[in-house]
Amino acid sequence: MSTVDSGEVIVYHKRRNMELVMVLFAVAIGVASYLLVELNLYDVLPANWPVVAGIWLAIGLAAHIAVRWRAPYADPLMLPCVLALNGIGLAMIHRIDKIPEVWQHAATGQLVWTALGVIVFALILIVIRDHRPLQGYTYILFVLGLVLLMLPIVPGLGQEEYGARIWISVGPFSFQPAEIAKIVLAIAFASYLVEKRQVLALAGARFLGIDLPRPRDLGPIAMMWGASVLILVFQKDLGTSLLFFGLFVMMLYVATERPSWPILGTLMFAAMAYVGFLVFSHVQRRVNGWLDPFSDIDANSQIINGQFGFAWGGILGRGWGEGRPGLTTFAKSDFIAAAIGEELGTAGLMAVIMIYALLVARGLRTALAAKEPFGKLLAAGLSFVFALQVFLIIGGVTRLVPLTGLTTPFMSQGGSSLVANWALVGLLMVISHQARKPVAKVAEDTGRIDADPTQVIRGGGRS
Repeated sequence: MSTVDSGEVIVYHKRRNMELVMVLFAVAIGVASYLLVELNLYDVLPANWPVVAGIWLAIGLAAHIAVRWRAPYADPLMLPCVLALNGIGLAMIHRIDKIPEVWQHAATGQLVWTALGVIVFALILIVIRDHRPLQGYTYILFVLGLVLLMLPIVPGLGQEEYGARIWISVGPFSFQPAEIAKIVLAIAFASYLVEKRQVLALAGARFLGIDLPRPRDLGPIAMMWGASVLILVFQKDLGTSLLFFGLFVMMLYVATERPSWPILGTLMFAAMAYVGFLVFSHVQRRVNGWLDPFSDIDANSQIINGQFGFAWGGILGRGWGEGRPGLTTFAKSDFIAAAIGEELGTAGLMAVIMIYALLVARGLRTALAAKEPFGKLLAAGLSFVFALQVFLIIGGVTRLVPLTGLTTPFMSQGGSSLVANWALVGLLMVISHQARKPVAKVAEDTGRIDADPTQVIRGGGRS
């Protein structure tokens, strides 16, 4: 409880017990999904199921304890949402492992990557207790982010697969540096735009009722557009190009509140995408697979089989273990949403999408609650890049947009994506903790109160 100067008493609830209940529920969803796969496939539970359930419960409780210890005022719904998505993804990867033509142990490796992701999540909560010092590393982080983005084009290091060069190999391991770059660049963009937002908000010429930016202020967006062009040209990856250019344009709009920036950014990216369509054959194939997949059945078999899977699943799905997701290429990675749609139906896929939507909404709520511009911009940027990635991959699988080849956060097989997204949520939790923390607690932790107490944590008693 805290009392402001006006005498008003504000009660601040940590909501950690509520989070614990939701964490247990999320863990139960993952365990139940795993058990249903085994029952439907073999009519008997595996002998080691208590061990598997215990490991998953321990991972969930470890993440919760880290939050309770280091970020007790953080949002109570983010962690349960992440565990629910991660658990469903693990269960689906395990289910696909059981297909005779596949027969792998990818789920075991994914569980190990999940444990590593939770360790990174906890380290962020422990090391970065306050996000505000990150604002002092603008240009270092910007350069680091661009270097990470360009690593796949380094000869001998980058690895090209299926037309796109987005992986790097180090010994027996390979990962996508763009997954880390999206967090690094979000921090760099937020820091830069907080410093330059007043200049970038100045209006220039007026066209069709829209105040355009001044020509002298076009440097930042031109630089990011140029970086996106390099990604498209050398990595041949339209999805990653759109992800990072869209992130910058959105944060630019949030910082300046000028609609001319997203309009200009959309036109610039549309021009780049059109040129990419004319130049690169794999982009043409993906657009063709989006508009008319049956025009080339061999080239578009993945998207066609995914659509057949959705149709066979119907509204309620075939049930865990009762579908044939293995007929779709890369069902464990690129097309895991199609596997979910086949076995859990449209209703199950919509439930997964709603969990993603809830996670994004809580991130945006954190942005609204943040006490300073840097925290607001960073939380908004992280939430947007996460939402854009979900939209692009699930939209591609359902043929709402051309397929981009991005990963489905927390669900697709792949260690770099999983660990990076756990880190992203960890950073959001740090910002949320600072935003919801009472004024008296801020003074205790920092030795000063750097915000107007009448503006701090309104509605702090709510979730």
